[in-house]
Amino acid sequence: MQETKKGKRTLIDASRLIIESMARAGADAFIGYPITPANLLYQYGAQRMPLMLAAPDEITTLQWMSGLAATGKVPITATSFPGYALMIESVNMAYMMELPMVIILVQRLGPATGTATCGAQGDLTLLRGNISGGHPMPVLCTSTFEDAWTLSAKAVELAINLRTPVVLLTSKEEVMTSKSFDMNTLPEITQVERKYYDMKCDGKYKSYKPTDLVPDFLPVTQDNHQVRINASTHDKEGILQHSNDEAMANTRRLEEKIRQKAHEYTLYHMEEEKDADKLIVAFGITAAAARDAVKQLREEGEKVSLLIPKTLQPAPQVYLEIMDSYKTVIVAEENMNNQFSDMIYGLNKPRNHRFVGGLGKMITPQQIIEEVQA
Repeated sequence: MQETKKGKRTLIDASRLIIESMARAGADAFIGYPITPANLLYQYGAQRMPLMLAAPDEITTLQWMSGLAATGKVPITATSFPGYALMIESVNMAYMMELPMVIILVQRLGPATGTATCGAQGDLTLLRGNISGGHPMPVLCTSTFEDAWTLSAKAVELAINLRTPVVLLTSKEEVMTSKSFDMNTLPEITQVERKYYDMKCDGKYKSYKPTDLVPDFLPVTQDNHQVRINASTHDKEGILQHSNDEAMANTRRLEEKIRQKAHEYTLYHMEEEKDADKLIVAFGITAAAARDAVKQLREEGEKVSLLIPKTLQPAPQVYLEIMDSYKTVIVAEENMNNQFSDMIYGLNKPRNHRFVGGLGKMITPQQIIEEVQA
């Protein structure tokens, strides 16, 4: 990607920003199987990454990514729901093996193949429960071009530092829409420094012995130590075990490392209006409509605050605290069933919550305004 002069704008889409950001942060392989609406990410990934492999299907994609991650690569891919559905077993495998990778999930209308060229926000519930046992996997969500840049780098950082698959959630409109944009407004991105096991240490290397909840990494390609990578229940050495205390503690640690380090990636945008008793909550593409709605409402004298969540999984406690402090909460997301509120509150959604939903078309600022003023 060529740099632009200060103040000079260029026509660009979020797909290119995402790929460029991840490459600068340290991702060095794109493995993929083309699927609409993620095809631009596939195209740019092939052009930008040092290594690109075109897989014959999505299952193979994740298997190859796992193999490359074990050798020290930081692989990424891009897909949509039908492809991600095929990947889930292998995502679980990589999660258990503690292999870093990033999956860019471009939402589109479902169920099943749905409509490939129609955007949606229907995959949040899926991502909440896609790891067997209910273990959380980090999910970040973009809502602006700036997010496409900064959150993409953050996703790579999390994958490396926590040794886990990470999902960057976006949608068709975000990755396929070109806009005039000044690249010089974006911050610099530096490559993530990887932490490796010190091979000068005496003793036997244990593949899953944690340091601050995360095991030190060694690629299987080095010749100094044996590295065991295991997708079944295992002890610190990576040896298959089913019932001993060490193996069970190791499995519990998979959740603990993500939840206990959640403060490192709790990201959101809050526009608090003094004396406001109404709060609008929106993420992803719907956040753009929410911003416009808030601007218009304030121009009309309405006091209203805005919350844009960027970390979706595991759901940060701060969202609950913010929403509980308002008399009325309006959640807007492009689905039929208010998945964000279900994620936060389960079956006990408060009576003061209102929902603005949509199916097959983007939510407009006017829809949000009407619900605020209802």
